[in-house]
Amino acid sequence: MENITSIFDEIYTPVKALLIHQSQQNTEHVYVEAYDISSNGKPVNAHPLSAKETIALADSLNTSSELKNNYLKSKGLLPDKVLYIHPSTHGFAVWYTPEQQVDVLFKENLQIPCGRAYVPPLIWKADKSNLQLYAIKTQGKPSIKTPLFRAPFFNLYEDDRVCMGTVDMGMDKVNCLDDFMAAWERSYWNSYFSHLIGEISPVGGNIVQLWQQQVNTQRKFPQDVLKANDKTIKDLIV
Repeated sequence: MENITSIFDEIYTPVKALLIHQSQQNTEHVYVEAYDISSNGKPVNAHPLSAKETIALADSLNTSSELKNNYLKSKGLLPDKVLYIHPSTHGFAVWYTPEQQVDVLFKENLQIPCGRAYVPPLIWKADKSNLQLYAIKTQGKPSIKTPLFRAPFFNLYEDDRVCMGTVDMGMDKVNCLDDFMAAWERSYWNSYFSHLIGEISPVGGNIVQLWQQQVNTQRKFPQDVLKANDKTIKDLIV
């Protein structure tokens, strides 16, 4: 925690005041009026909050580590896997991974061995706290019109959010986009699949039998078992 004792001796003088007007018809519609503060401490020069003042206000509010979004800034050029970045206080990124072999872990109650298996191409949408996961059938980089399918895994809610349980993603140590994506992928594949949420299978057929047949074999993932969810990548970024 930052030591702020030294600022107690500093003298602060008011320089700006904001008055927020709210529509009586639609409470989501607001108008912000700014006032300069005169030398005798009175508000003067009423005017609409300017773009410059808005930026200065945002910068002053965005000082704590909780509000910073450095995790969405790349070390250099954007990685090719990145599809979209929404840079805001609660910003998120969307990226894809191709068909690949990964280590998959299962709780004993599922009676599926842990081991290597092929997984389909995946679309990841994540902020610092939540992950949504989708499968696609496209080989290569997808487009905004690429249709999405349910990710063929356990521990998924019906809205495609991943239940990560008590897994610590170590996001407090992440300060760039590359590490952010790697942290999510590492945490996901290092966690154990344990159950279906709502007892609704995200694949066509028996999901337990599917993974019993996939683990520790060289079988490519059978895309015909993927369930469509009536979304495209465009739905993830609007």
